[in-house]
Amino acid sequence: MQFTNPFDDAQGHFYILRNAHQQFSLWPQQCALPAGWDIVQQPQSAEDCQAWLNRHWTTLSPASFAR
Repeated sequence: MQFTNPFDDAQGHFYILRNAHQQFSLWPQQCALPAGWDIVQQPQSAEDCQAWLNRHWTTLSPASFAR
């Protein structure tokens, strides 16, 4: 199946990014990285990214809200 949106490609490889609020995002390997986000993990499968997020991201609240 051909995907037109790289975020929907379950076979794609994704960076795990983090912003200043300690929030995370999966970002497709072939897309330019957005400003204000840092690479936490190099590109890997969506399944591996999800496993990493399950182990490391314990709250959806922004860091500024937790203070």
